[in-house]
Amino acid sequence: MLHVSGQPIRGAAEAVSRLRENGHRLRFVTNSTTQSRRSLVDGMREMGFQLEDDELQTTGVAAARALAGKRVLALTMSAVLDDLGDVELVGEDAEAVLIGGAGETEETNRVFSYMNLARAFAELELGAELYALHKNRWWQTSRGPLLDSGCFVAGLEFAADVEATVVGKPSTPYFAAALEALDADPEMTWMVGDDIEADVGGAQQHGLKTALVRTGKFRPDTVERGTVMPDAILSSIAAFPEWLEEQ
Repeated sequence: MLHVSGQPIRGAAEAVSRLRENGHRLRFVTNSTTQSRRSLVDGMREMGFQLEDDELQTTGVAAARALAGKRVLALTMSAVLDDLGDVELVGEDAEAVLIGGAGETEETNRVFSYMNLARAFAELELGAELYALHKNRWWQTSRGPLLDSGCFVAGLEFAADVEATVVGKPSTPYFAAALEALDADPEMTWMVGDDIEADVGGAQQHGLKTALVRTGKFRPDTVERGTVMPDAILSSIAAFPEWLEEQ
């Protein structure tokens, strides 16, 4: 919604600044799972976005809260481990299995190898709970759409006959945490995103108003054949501040 593979959407940084100037409180709610929160914040600043550290909400930090006190087998990109804090990471005898998102690098091949997925399945069979940073099917890159880790989550759910607890979008705790941080009422809050399922669908389930942007993951056929309809469809985040002022 703000960038694709590290390339900012034209006018996105200016739109964020304009929203601030107009007095809006902001929360950046991401399902990104390939970098730590610190790295994501630094990267956004390098792209020209102005934000405070605590304005960025990540799935890794949410998982740390959800998994506190548990022994966890984590299949995630290594950078995300920084956000897991004091969570006890183990290779066996786990109380929980955590599946992170896929990345654009070769690390994805190692994390989601057959042996690692088989180990995760074995732990689930022994009673461990399944958690997922998200359950996205794919994500948008500068090279086009790439398969995400939702397929591995679904596969483990099927094989072990369990249901994963999703800690990122579109889960209730994730949206609730954002609203609490903003001290905002859902009906007075806008979710702007490019994902019709996780962003728009998730936000609507929790009472937020929604704007879908035609960048990143946006696909017109997904809107046409789906049951989720946003309150607005805009060319990009750059158009949102002016559109909002006119409403």
